[in-house]
Amino acid sequence: MAVIDTKSTLLNVTEHSRDSAGMTYVYPVVSRRAGGVSIGINLNPNNACNWHCIYCQVPDLKRGGPPPLDVVLLREELSSLLHDIQQGDFMQKRVPEASRRLMDVAFSGNGEPTSAPEFPQAVSVVIDVLQASGLIGTLPVRLITNGSLLDREAVRQGIANLATAGGEVWFKLDAARLDDILEINGSKVLPEQQLQRLEACAALCLTWVQSCFFMRDGREPSEDSVLAYLKAIDRVAGHIRGVHLYGLARQSMQPEAIRLSALPLSWFDALALRLKEKGLTVTVSP
Repeated sequence: MAVIDTKSTLLNVTEHSRDSAGMTYVYPVVSRRAGGVSIGINLNPNNACNWHCIYCQVPDLKRGGPPPLDVVLLREELSSLLHDIQQGDFMQKRVPEASRRLMDVAFSGNGEPTSAPEFPQAVSVVIDVLQASGLIGTLPVRLITNGSLLDREAVRQGIANLATAGGEVWFKLDAARLDDILEINGSKVLPEQQLQRLEACAALCLTWVQSCFFMRDGREPSEDSVLAYLKAIDRVAGHIRGVHLYGLARQSMQPEAIRLSALPLSWFDALALRLKEKGLTVTVSP
């Protein structure tokens, strides 16, 4: 079994180190959006992703996919950390008192999790471990994804398996214009293609849209950009559970970081109101 790091440093919402438990694939964080402790599953320990989001907090981010997944090690690490949280002193030693709630297991990490060919097997492992720990059906399993690989049968299979365990998907949609997507996400994906993938995802599993907004070069997102985003949300509003809006709580580790700054809460509240007028559930984490 993996050895839990027993250092006394408390986790916090601004520190999401992927090696905070001394493991390869599994890491605990205090998540402001989840509202407590989230167990992260990092299938991209080589810091490789098929997108390059300018707000990404992953250091040394590179283009590409992950190395082969050690499924046995993933199972051991997740079982070990869950045991320490449920029966050990992890919460007392590592988590601020107000956040001592286990909220979810989340496929996130240092790159796009669905880029791992073993993604469906990884989902099955997580479900098996939660079943053995008595947590299946009570502890949500989430996939945080850019959605770019929904065309792959294996990815759709993994998401469908997630749905059988009562899981959900947080699907990235930061912009809805080609130029904005290219600048923010470093992807040449066509907006129409991405919306089709979002619709396909929502048909497989309960899906939230998650959108990151911030100032670039001291300027708020333009009204044209916001209107294109709202039009895209209009299209999928009947399929998604709601929208998570969030901003720059942690420093970007990308070369473009110098161009970015946080938006005020009032900006998010105004956008949230426009979304709620469409009948959507909206959460805000500026």
